[in-house]
Amino acid sequence: METLSINALQKPQLTSAKLAALFTICFVSSAFGGAVSTLMSVYLPVVVKEMQGDKSPEQLNYLSGSINSLFIFGWAIGGFLWGIISDRIGRKKALLLAVASYGVFTILTGFMTNWYGIMACRFFSGFGVGGDLVIAFTLLSEVWPQKSKAVYTGILSISFPVGIFSAGAINYFVTSWRQGFFIGAVPVLLALLGCWFINESAVWIKHKYEKLSLPAATQQLFSAQNRKALLIGSLIFGTMLIGLWAIFSWMPTWIQSLITGDAHKERGLSMMCLGMGGLTGGFFSGWLVNLMGLRRSLITSFTVCTIMAFVLFKTNLSFSVGIYAEIAVLALFFGASQGILSVYIPQLFPTAVRASATGICFNAGRLFTAAAVLFVGILVTTLGGYGNALFVFSLVFLLGLFVVLFARNIQPSDYQ
Repeated sequence: METLSINALQKPQLTSAKLAALFTICFVSSAFGGAVSTLMSVYLPVVVKEMQGDKSPEQLNYLSGSINSLFIFGWAIGGFLWGIISDRIGRKKALLLAVASYGVFTILTGFMTNWYGIMACRFFSGFGVGGDLVIAFTLLSEVWPQKSKAVYTGILSISFPVGIFSAGAINYFVTSWRQGFFIGAVPVLLALLGCWFINESAVWIKHKYEKLSLPAATQQLFSAQNRKALLIGSLIFGTMLIGLWAIFSWMPTWIQSLITGDAHKERGLSMMCLGMGGLTGGFFSGWLVNLMGLRRSLITSFTVCTIMAFVLFKTNLSFSVGIYAEIAVLALFFGASQGILSVYIPQLFPTAVRASATGICFNAGRLFTAAAVLFVGILVTTLGGYGNALFVFSLVFLLGLFVVLFARNIQPSDYQ
């Protein structure tokens, strides 16, 4: 058990070296979480061929969908449960255990000889990744200096997509899928290093051992005040998440529908614009928060996403190069919203339930995203085209905007 003196508890600021070590471990572990989330997808054709011979495209799609669904399901459950664990045993211990667990199960994936073993490993890999993402943002929100908190949280928000891009590089340099999954050794090593280089959140220790943070009623996850914040946080994060994945999943198909003949270059460039715009927006989201404030920056992000979705999907009846710019602007504020929400949501809740509540807000929408995105295909037939279907789906941004506008009494808390 870690102990701190009363003076240490009264001065929770960490040295620059400690902050740098904390940020590095959080960023790299989250980036490897992104790589792990995508690694099976890039190696899947090789895995299938080695383990069960050649499969038809339909069988390959079924296996891919099942494995990815288990990973996402594990991710969502991990986001819920690791938040609760973090509130009980501390940010540091929970973070390091979550990182180590997804690293171990990633390594074990490379030793599996049947699909059941692979699926189990993918579920538990997702379980650890979900915990890492929730606790990393929670810990940063409690220990980072207020002046630069938004900037560094925004930069941390791009770590996961950086990892997704890195999965392609791993596949390029490591041809053996079994050896590729040995990258799980890196998060295990990070967890070990974190034992020495990460300090427990003094805010959490103060709450846990001195019982000074809040009255008992507000320490309950589903108390009246926390229920309202949970609903607001889940709606805001969920609407952006659903809109993002619907557009991300169906953008190439929409681009193809505007072009007669092969459109592989246009599809590829559109996805590059989407990816780079998102990374840029996430990186600079902290500066936007410092410039405009949390609420105004959220209103701006949802407003621009709503407008650009209309411009993109309702004014383009044929393909033009201007579409790339429109996609980039939309993605820029996609990415910015992720960084802003990563700052905003943990601060809605008191220390006693902060990680648990953040886990719920980050993952409630994720449980509905996979099913919701499937409805795009139905809307295409009903509404007569991908543009109309994606625009209807983009109306979730408008819902998110209304929630931000009318939830004025839900502000980041002053609780420490």
